[in-house]
Amino acid sequence: MIRNALPLVLLPAMGCDGQLWARQLVDLSDIAHPMLGDLTIDDTLEAMAARVLAHAPPRFAVAGVSLGGYATLEIIRQAPERVQRVALFGTRASMQMRPRTVADQGRLATAPHADPPLSAIVSGPVQAMAERVGAVVFERQQRGLHARPDIAPAIAAVHVPTLVAVGDRDRICLPADARALSEHIPGARFHKIRNCGHLAPIERPGEVTMLLRDWLQWQRVQER
Repeated sequence: MIRNALPLVLLPAMGCDGQLWARQLVDLSDIAHPMLGDLTIDDTLEAMAARVLAHAPPRFAVAGVSLGGYATLEIIRQAPERVQRVALFGTRASMQMRPRTVADQGRLATAPHADPPLSAIVSGPVQAMAERVGAVVFERQQRGLHARPDIAPAIAAVHVPTLVAVGDRDRICLPADARALSEHIPGARFHKIRNCGHLAPIERPGEVTMLLRDWLQWQRVQER
């Protein structure tokens, strides 16, 4: 591990735990200090973000998937001076919600449109995460997401190197949704991950690791 490497906070999607980021926690440890943020205790995005900030280093990079992406934007709204770079996976610019359940999360990530080997690999871990997180936490997260504040001010506050990525087969955040988000963030880079649904870090771990490795080494467009 590199001394003085940038701390990297990884935020899971709804109904997921650290297994979502398991490969990145290991594979990026040579260039960053990866750590998990906890989104299971609070039932508002504001409180989730405040909890992450309370346990995070003074300055850090942050990457989030879906719920984790919205929590990332709320972190920036609350403390923009602490965030050095941002990666958003399966995150939308719109306030509109598509209904989902714990079962939907796994089904949409491993639907028949995915290649059979990918479905077989992903479905077990996704179901195991959902069972470990449990329905109570999932419902708490669902309430927080439904009651999230207008995210436009948070998007406008992003002035650091930003990656916006989405699976080309994501049915919760469509590629057009993620592209629209990237277009609202000056200098953001958009990437579509092929043959991938909503949970990119576990569906396409190698590609996500490469994306994040590259992102961690982008020249900063603005120093705070």
